[in-house]
Amino acid sequence: MTRVFSGVKPTGHLTLGNYLGAMRRWAAVDQHEADALFCVVDLHALTVDHDPARVRRLSRQAATLLLASGLDPELCTLFVQSHVDEHARLSYVLECVATDGEMRRMIQYKEKAAREQRRGGSVRLSLLTYPVLMAADILAYGADEVPVGDDQVQHVELTRDLAVRFNQRYGHTFVVPRATRPGVAARVMNLQDPTSKMGKSDDVGPGIVYLLDEPDVVRKKVMRAVTDSGREVVYDREARPGLANLLEILAACSGGTPEELSGAYASYGELKKDTAEAVVEVLRPVQARHKELCADPGHVERVLRAGAERARGMARPTVDAAYRAIGLLPAVPEAAVADTGGPDVLRV
Repeated sequence: MTRVFSGVKPTGHLTLGNYLGAMRRWAAVDQHEADALFCVVDLHALTVDHDPARVRRLSRQAATLLLASGLDPELCTLFVQSHVDEHARLSYVLECVATDGEMRRMIQYKEKAAREQRRGGSVRLSLLTYPVLMAADILAYGADEVPVGDDQVQHVELTRDLAVRFNQRYGHTFVVPRATRPGVAARVMNLQDPTSKMGKSDDVGPGIVYLLDEPDVVRKKVMRAVTDSGREVVYDREARPGLANLLEILAACSGGTPEELSGAYASYGELKKDTAEAVVEVLRPVQARHKELCADPGHVERVLRAGAERARGMARPTVDAAYRAIGLLPAVPEAAVADTGGPDVLRV
């Protein structure tokens, strides 16, 4: 089977954008049609200033919401990144293959570094190198496909470059993955700023719908969404980004295409009302299942423990092979050292 890897970063509460752009497809398609691994990438959350307790809390919440969205541990592997040492092991090896120029060309790094520089601050070194850790996340498992939003495609391209370069220099070790992108609502935009992604790391605001928002809160946020000048409801992402965002959300929640739906509405108000109700209904079963899982935290812990054990078994052979290929001396098993009469004698 095709192997798929993807993950969520616990830097904020998961949003409607996370669900429509990725999580729903993982549950409905990927776990059934592929050998699928889904990971809470908590090491990535350390690349920015953070509260340790909040990272732990958000990591558990993310895992619980992934289960609530329909991921089945009998069909896929769900785990936390830091529970599998192979991610960090492989990341350093890949840093020895990547170049400084490649890292500094990453769009997200350039944007965040420039923003911090304007504030008179600086970013952590891990923010520069985290695309290599992301590459390690993917390559450790021999993933064929990586479902990502538009903003992450560049990182998957870097992963492909590193895999090809390593294979050419040190012998074939890694599967070269490809990025896959869902169609409608691949990138849900902020309701108050439709030119910006609905990101979970943003400050709490009326433009972001969180998966655990109460129905009345969801309705209020959608009804207050920014639209565009003009009265006609038409789908035009370039000229009418606010309207296009609402139509794409509605299409993703209720079916159809944004172009088709645009012809069914005579006013923005009607569109907003139907979009709000569609979002509420999409989130209702996720919130109900999340409540059930929170009442049984031991179940979530067991799923994550079993998932980490399974993931470790998949990743270790590939990472060990990469260590050998790049020239690192294999560790000698304790039994072999004992047979030599002591630790000072090594068999080669």
